[in-house]
Order: sequence, then C-alpha cells, then structure tokens
Amino acid sequence: MNLKQHTISENVSVYGKGLHTGELVSITLKPASNNHGIIFQRIDLENKPLVPALVDNVVDTSRSTVIEKDGGRIGTIEHLMAALAGLQVDNILVEIDGPEVPILDGSAIPFIELIEKAGIQEQNALRNYYDVPEAVHYRNVEKNIELAALPLDDYRLTVMVDFNSHILHPQHAQLHEISLFKEHIAPCRTFVFVHEIENLAKLGLIKGGDLSNAVVISETDITQKQISDLETLLDKKIESDGKAGIMNDEKLKFHNEPARHKLLDLMGDLALIGRPLKAHILAARPGHASNVELAKLIKKQIDQKSTAAPYFDANAEPVFTVIDIAKLLPHRYPFQLVDKIMSLDGTTVIGIKNITMNEPQFTGHFPDNPVMPGVLQVEAIAQTGGVLVLTSTGEPEKYWPYLVGIESCRFFKNVLPGDSLVIRCTLSAPIRMGVAKMHGEAWVGKNLVCSVDMTARLVKKSN
Repeated sequence: MNLKQHTISENVSVYGKGLHTGELVSITLKPASNNHGIIFQRIDLENKPLVPALVDNVVDTSRSTVIEKDGGRIGTIEHLMAALAGLQVDNILVEIDGPEVPILDGSAIPFIELIEKAGIQEQNALRNYYDVPEAVHYRNVEKNIELAALPLDDYRLTVMVDFNSHILHPQHAQLHEISLFKEHIAPCRTFVFVHEIENLAKLGLIKGGDLSNAVVISETDITQKQISDLETLLDKKIESDGKAGIMNDEKLKFHNEPARHKLLDLMGDLALIGRPLKAHILAARPGHASNVELAKLIKKQIDQKSTAAPYFDANAEPVFTVIDIAKLLPHRYPFQLVDKIMSLDGTTVIGIKNITMNEPQFTGHFPDNPVMPGVLQVEAIAQTGGVLVLTSTGEPEKYWPYLVGIESCRFFKNVLPGDSLVIRCTLSAPIRMGVAKMHGEAWVGKNLVCSVDMTARLVKKSN
C-alpha cells in the first residue's frame, strides 16, 4: 500500500453512454493538489457545482451509487471510484457534462486504462489512512445481508453472494492485495437477471444497458417472442439462442465474475469514506445500499474518534524523536515544546509534550503553584502543527514555519508538572499558496485542556 498520496500527470478524457439514463456523457480526469480528494464537477450546469465523492453526499443507491450537492447530481460513480481506489489515486478532479458516469463495458478496466494513460504521479503528502480500531458491523436481517469491517494492518476484502439461483450458484471472491485489483477484479462486469429487466425498464432505468456492457443471466430457457419483447423493451437488438444461462456471446471472464464484480462495487462505495482504509472487509450478499450503510458507520466511527482524546500506543516507536524534531523545526531548548511525534499522515499529527518541574517558566509561573502558561500550550500545539505542515512539502529544510493567526482559543483545565500533553493538529482545509489552516487540541488523559484554530504560513528560506 502506498505511503504517499498520488494524482495523475495530465488531463485525460473518455466518452460514452450512461447505463441508466442512456445519455451520452464525456468525463475528463484532471490532476489535483495534495489533500484535494476525489471531487466531481458538473460542467454542463450553469453554476458548475463541485460534488465531493463522500458518503455524506450519497442520495440514491437503488441500482447504482448516486451523489449530489448544490444541484449537481452524478450517478453510477462506483466503477470509476473502484478504479481510483484500486490504483491508489487520492486526488483528482472529475469534470462531467451529464448526470451519469459512462458505463463503458460495465467493468472498471476502461477507467484503469484511462488513468494509466494519464500517468500516476506521487505527491509530497502522506496518505491519510484510517486504521479501523474495532469491528464495525452492518446487518439487514430481512434481506439476510451482513457486512463487517475488522481491524487489520492492510486492506483486504472478502465477498460472498447467493441469489437463490440454480444458474448463478453461491460464490465468493477475495482481494488480498490491492496490487492485484487490476488483474483480478477490475475486468469483472456488472450483471442483471432477465426477470429484473422489465421492472428496471418500467422504472426508467437501464436505458443504456445492453449485452456489451452487462452480463445478462436467464434462469430459464426463453422463447423467441420473449427475446423480441426484450428487444422492444430495451429498443436494442439481442442475439441469443434463448437457452438458460449467460445470454452474452462473451462468456464469464472468471467462474465467479459476479462475486468479483460485487467486490468491485464494494471497493468503489467504501472509497466514499474519503480516506484509504486499513481493515478486513467481510460482506455477505452486499449491494450499494448496504455498502453505503457500512461506509456511513465507519465514517461515524472516524468522527467519534476525532472528538475523543487522541489515542497512541505508548510502547510504539515514535515517528519522530526529539532529535528528529530538531531537524525539522528551528526551535531549541528551552523553546522546543514537542518531545516526540507518535502519528503523522496527510492531514493529522499527534505529538507529545511532557511537562516537568525543572522547566524555567515554573520559577515564576507561579511560585508554590506551578501551572503551565496557556500561551506555551498554544506554542506546543503550533509546533506540533508545524511538523505536519513542513512534512507536507517534501522539502521541510527549505521553509520557515510562521504562526500568523490564532482564533477561538480556549483553556479548560490547568496543566501541571508531571502531566503529559497529547496534542492533535488537523488540517481544516488543504494547504494553498503556503498557507495552512489547522485545528489544534491538547489533552491530558481524557480531559481536553486547550483548543485553538490556527493559521500558519510557510516562507521559503532565502539561502
């Protein structure tokens, strides 16, 4: 799994029809900056709304995954999202001139080839992995659906499907290494049963569907009249001998292609969490609705963790020791106020400041009642944030970090000698033009002692 974020090297476009709308649509993938994420833009609409590919923006999961924001609606995003997740591309702008991502051949391979044609470029920012700390479960008892995300220091998916079909028997698929996605998962096409087609067509869906972009499965032999009725319904020519089974001329790419495609959809939908996962995903009979529900539960866990006291393993090796920090920051004793960095990713840093009685400020603040000055708590938070901002450049030795703004600063509890400040700084927005906005917190145990919003500026050294 990649350590750093990636984008594409140049613009690249593809043109095709939407599976459900049947509309001809063009999409253009464009490179994006660090921490930009995956964002769609409806360039055909007057206000050209930006729609981040996030689970909070999902508005429909009936037969595909649809996102919407500020009037910009984009459907069937899951195959493109799976391709981006499978190639570990973090930052990209997707310009689209219609309401639905083209279905192309019904798999993720055309998008894989498109992204590889553009070239994949490493960026100077760490990926913001979310390590699932405890099991997350989603169940739908009525539909016999169950999904879970389990802790794992890797990303692995296991899917089982069972359609109670004598043609499509129960099957499972696995992805143990993300590097195998292109070869083993991406080529697998979407599929539909013949008995579903009439209802889907009556709902105004699958207007762009045909045997070139979906695997069509018939549970029974069908007559020529039934084939003609399907042709009328879909307004498309269907070449089939009418025998039960796969109606396509091109047979299955793998014996378990349907299960593999369900895994593909699952990857695409979970990418809407907005952060790459470290987890083992188990899914029994998944679909877009259940995939999105699991994504929401994981997102909820992330949000809860972000408002709780920062967790770190006291026995773990620090990312940066006090000596390493001195190589990054210009501060020196007695004004280097970060002792070690325990966690660092693209948007968040966790640092430790141990408070000891022999620090000079306690001589006068206050005699017989030593309390760490609030301004030094803010300075410790700012220095921790400085590590985050400097490392994002990839060339920290070339910049000075300056604190240029403090807002909404509050102190909640006295900090005393013997305490350990656990400091968490999180970027509030992507760094632009060398300016970083951050939210910082300092905790002692489970108690929040200080919170502050800060603005920092990076200035290139003259020498």
